[in-house]
Amino acid sequence: MRIGLFTDTYFPQVSGVATSIRTLKEELEKHGHDVYIFTTTDPEVKRYEDPTIIRLPSVPFISFTDRRVVYRGLISSYKIAKAYKLDIIHTQTEFSLGLLGKWIASGLHIPVVHTYHTQYEDYVGYIAKGRLIKPSMVKYIIRGYLSDLDGVICPSRIVLNLLEGYHVKIPKRVIPTGIPIEEYVREDITEEDREELRHELGIAPDETMLMSLSRVSSEKNIQAIFKSLPNVLAQNPKVKLVVVGDGPYLKTLKELARHLKLDHAIIFTGMVPHQKVAYYYKACDFFISASTSETQGLTYIESLASHRPIIAQSNPYLDDVIDHKMFGTLYKKESDLAAGILDAIENTPEMTEARYQKKLYEISAQHFARSVYSFYLDVLISQENKKRRKLSMAMKKNGPKVSKTSYKLPKQVLKITGTTSKKVMRAPKRMIMSIKDFLD
Repeated sequence: MRIGLFTDTYFPQVSGVATSIRTLKEELEKHGHDVYIFTTTDPEVKRYEDPTIIRLPSVPFISFTDRRVVYRGLISSYKIAKAYKLDIIHTQTEFSLGLLGKWIASGLHIPVVHTYHTQYEDYVGYIAKGRLIKPSMVKYIIRGYLSDLDGVICPSRIVLNLLEGYHVKIPKRVIPTGIPIEEYVREDITEEDREELRHELGIAPDETMLMSLSRVSSEKNIQAIFKSLPNVLAQNPKVKLVVVGDGPYLKTLKELARHLKLDHAIIFTGMVPHQKVAYYYKACDFFISASTSETQGLTYIESLASHRPIIAQSNPYLDDVIDHKMFGTLYKKESDLAAGILDAIENTPEMTEARYQKKLYEISAQHFARSVYSFYLDVLISQENKKRRKLSMAMKKNGPKVSKTSYKLPKQVLKITGTTSKKVMRAPKRMIMSIKDFLD
């Protein structure tokens, strides 16, 4: 199958959406599919570095300067998509590249599906300080974008419930994003490596290390963890919190730590290299998050893959993931956070190998890609059935018999995913030059 992924966000930009898209691309390619990403240019990446990634001219978005929007490229993108003979388009944004993907799909007469990643009610305040778009307007914008699509992927029951509340009528399927679990299982990381990192952080062997890992912004609600710590430390002084990450709220958090007199219990690492993230997961005792803005949260399952339980506020997504106490402790409301931390430290049982292995498959990239591919097939088959019904109605209306038209799914669609395996297609130099001709 030939798939086009349209996204405003992709590496080297760091986000859960970018990670999800790269994971899907790589896993589908492992099973023989050709996947092309249509995305923005980036000053850190050469524009034609990878022929399977088509970068369109873009500028920084006014309210999120680390995010970009495309300002031209409709005709060239259409020509490239046509040349690649795409079977389906999968949009990952509701904005510039998402709209572009819809227009191209319409022009090519192919289906388009979407993944709804973001609960925008929590983010509209960043756009013109909330004066341009109000939270109450979000449902109308999203419903309008999705109304003429062929299906939408919901990464969690949170998103499904949200879209149901928006009265979105198109087919919906819950498919949680998976991760490349081998990056986090990491049996090569030894107990000595773990102890060395804890020593560097200033955490004693008998202390409990809680780790927060995220973009440091107000909606991640790290401040709630800070405010709960005095109550935790009053009952268990051998607890330390390590905050991994950087962002616009970091200075405010450091000031809050000083105000609460928690300098001795909170350690800020700043941004850490991606290749070191697995070491931090292994070093901690619990991954902790107080965020209520996540539609899923890849850090949760990264922690589980690393064999580390989590502490977080209950929501429909986590209720599905944390199906046993050994995987984590979920508290009901923010005022329960301190009690949740103490309960987790005292009462979390060891993960059994059988349950751990089962969980690994559930959160794996392989399971994720197979589920998405199955959804693609259903959408393609549904489209072909619609064509047949239209043909049948036309035949009845016109009276005389007409020659039977054959509709065929792409050849690769008929292959069983699990039995196909080949290297990622590398376009020859002439293909790269043709892309440059289209875009320049």
